Amino acid sequence: MSDKNKGIILLLLSALGFALMAAFVKLSGDVPTVQKTLFRNAVSMIIAFGFVKHYKERLFGKRENQKALLLRSSLGALGIILYFYAIDHLVLSDADMLNKMSPFLTIIFAAIFLKEHVRRFQMISIMIAFAGTLFIIKPAFNVDTVPYLMGILSAVFAAGAYTVLRVLGNREQFYTVVFYFSFFTTMILLPFVIIFYEPMTVKQWIYLLAAGVFATVGQFGITVAYKYAPAKEISIFFYSTVVYSALISIVLFGQVPDVWSVIGYISIFGASLYMFIKNNHDDKKLTKMMKEKHQH
Repeated sequence: MSDKNKGIILLLLSALGFALMAAFVKLSGDVPTVQKTLFRNAVSMIIAFGFVKHYKERLFGKRENQKALLLRSSLGALGIILYFYAIDHLVLSDADMLNKMSPFLTIIFAAIFLKEHVRRFQMISIMIAFAGTLFIIKPAFNVDTVPYLMGILSAVFAAGAYTVLRVLGNREQFYTVVFYFSFFTTMILLPFVIIFYEPMTVKQWIYLLAAGVFATVGQFGITVAYKYAPAKEISIFFYSTVVYSALISIVLFGQVPDVWSVIGYISIFGASLYMFIKNNHDDKKLTKMMKEKHQH
């Protein structure tokens, strides 16, 4: 099997992992958002700890990468708390799609902070995607808009975390990065959870532990997928989470996304598909030019 296909399969698996994580977070009901986030990260931390120990790597990475690891973890923690808040208060697939704005925002952040060049087709994609979010949010600018704004902010912080990951590149192993992030979030949230702890039923414990396991499947899947193939070649397949989430919404929660939301999904998905096709087309052109140059 080609590396690209391995990457695609891992991304589809990762997307399913994240969709199931979101479903279990929602199923766990009226547990405080911070408590849910702690569970999700504590489970990831334990699993990642096993990997780091198995490969005899450093738990907290190299000294020169501390700033980047801390920044990635802080942004990621904020992103997850806001995402879980959105999951609790919105139709599951709406929360998921707003969070999926992160690839578009990563392009903007990479341009601002890493001085990466933004091309015209990327700008067009970003504008279409943002228009799509308005269909999902249907802004009325009242209290009902708050969970949608939290969903958008979750994407902003996730994009920030991904931008820092690009800076980190291959300087740290993926399981070290996952452990660091999970450990950081767990330690930060623990005092709040202890002070404001809400007792949970056995069912809620099971749901949140399952959310943690599926989150780890999602996290490892996406990290390893991008080791097999560059994000621009396969990232489109990560949008399959929205299909999974929409089906889970309907089957488990009886929530059917409205027509406006569906138009929004199609716009955002269409924008990423357009960017995906353009990227691959430009890559082929570049490879062809390089080959011709080499032959001459």
